[in-house]
Amino acid sequence: MELRASLRLFGGGAALRARIAAEALELGAHALSWGAPTGLAALALARAGHPGGEDEPEGGPALLCALLDGLPLHTLSAVRPHGEVLLRTGCRTLGALRQLPRGGISRRFGAEVLQALDQAYGLRPEAWCWETLPEVFHVGVELPWRVEQAPALAQAARRLLLALCGWLAARQGGATALALRWAHDAMRSRAAGPGGELPVRTAEPTRDLDVLHRLLSEHLHRVVLAAPVGALSLELLAWQPLAACSGGLLPETQAPGEPLGRVLERLSARLGPERVRRPLLLADHRPEWMQRWLGVQEPPPRGALPPAPVASLPQPGFVLAQPLRLATKADRPLYQGPLQLLAGPHRIEGGWWQRLGGEEGAQESSGHVQRDYWLAWSAHAGLLWIFQTRLADEETAWYLHGCFA
Repeated sequence: MELRASLRLFGGGAALRARIAAEALELGAHALSWGAPTGLAALALARAGHPGGEDEPEGGPALLCALLDGLPLHTLSAVRPHGEVLLRTGCRTLGALRQLPRGGISRRFGAEVLQALDQAYGLRPEAWCWETLPEVFHVGVELPWRVEQAPALAQAARRLLLALCGWLAARQGGATALALRWAHDAMRSRAAGPGGELPVRTAEPTRDLDVLHRLLSEHLHRVVLAAPVGALSLELLAWQPLAACSGGLLPETQAPGEPLGRVLERLSARLGPERVRRPLLLADHRPEWMQRWLGVQEPPPRGALPPAPVASLPQPGFVLAQPLRLATKADRPLYQGPLQLLAGPHRIEGGWWQRLGGEEGAQESSGHVQRDYWLAWSAHAGLLWIFQTRLADEETAWYLHGCFA
């Protein structure tokens, strides 16, 4: 895993190292190595049981060579099939292998050995494939000892649940039904059968490890095993999309006697009223007037109402301060190429009651708009939010108003 770009997001290298070590060992990892600048070097160090370098190595290529030269041959997968032949020639380490003539290595063992060596030592770029999750979740584990009581299976099942929660988090979903299955030991009686199954359903979608483990433990307390268990498997039967809750910038709980309003007032007094603002949602269908930023002590505008319901058409994550007029070709909007209309139209009309002040010497303008919004696709820019004007006194035109994250 390439971790260097994410160190600050997890509280630094030491905190991330401790978290991965704890969770990876619980998932069954045997060894961890850190600080290697290449993927094959990290894999070789982990196979050799070497902890690796520091989070920010300062030695560069010289330090990497010093770490890898003393490792045995089996630490690189491409070299492992030729290990016995190399050992008979007296070559026992990666450093000794690098001292052999490259032409002879290529003719005798193939170009894959040289490629792996160069990639491990950082002399040739590495190309990796993205790890893709399976479409279904079904994993198993063999128990290190035979279990005779069903409640004792909960501890072994936690490892499977941890993998399940990771699968659900990557899919942004929550489990609604799962099945824990166990296989009886081979030395069982014929009446016991090959194994058993425990189906579990949740009241609502969840991927909380503690909730799933506690629910599974409660069910296992009512199970009687017909024979000792030697293996477990967990299968996800049903799941639903589960959006993560967005946390607030400020903590939800404050110390007694310190309401949030007073905290904001104190921050505003220390940093200045222009530096502490609060958002206010307004009941307006026009995107430009859906939100306003106010000072902490600034009252809301007159006539402010609760926000209007969200339209059925997806709303963009980014809205331009001023709509960008688009070129057209045969009445078809263009933005880095022709646009394909996917959904719409969603008509927004209103604002006739609002008068807008113009520039000095110019007449007042109205806030009235009449637009048909569309969800459009661009081969280069992705999903876009565009609209077409519909006012009688305006020239019909297409505008880009937003884009999706």
